[in-house]
Amino acid sequence: MLEIRKVDQKDKEYWFSLDIHISDEEFNFKVSTKTGYIIWKDNVPIGVLRYNMFWDSVPFITLIYIKEEQRGVGKNVILLWESEMKAKGYNVVMTSTQVDENAQHFYRKIGYKDCGCLVLNIPKLEQPMEMFFIKQI
Repeated sequence: MLEIRKVDQKDKEYWFSLDIHISDEEFNFKVSTKTGYIIWKDNVPIGVLRYNMFWDSVPFITLIYIKEEQRGVGKNVILLWESEMKAKGYNVVMTSTQVDENAQHFYRKIGYKDCGCLVLNIPKLEQPMEMFFIKQI
């Protein structure tokens, strides 16, 4: 059985084993605002998902990471998250990925539409173009 559960302080070690991109302070923020999830399959943790609010009003996935051997469940994880966002009263969700990553094809396949891009060409922040996606739920 697949489920997503809001992250808790007791999940900190597991969280940081998969997500190296946030600070302790940001992890604590995810716990307090309930904007981070541990992904479970058959009562075993297999990944993490976190989101922020784009424009303070649109849920925006900032990271989803599922252990490689479990990646076939990604669509169902996103659908669970979208269902929770819809239950909270949201009708649109967003995410992004770099143009050199295959995730863009995954997001399109599950109904997300391209809606813009961002080029970071400042030293120390340079990366491939970031593509943004939006979906009505």
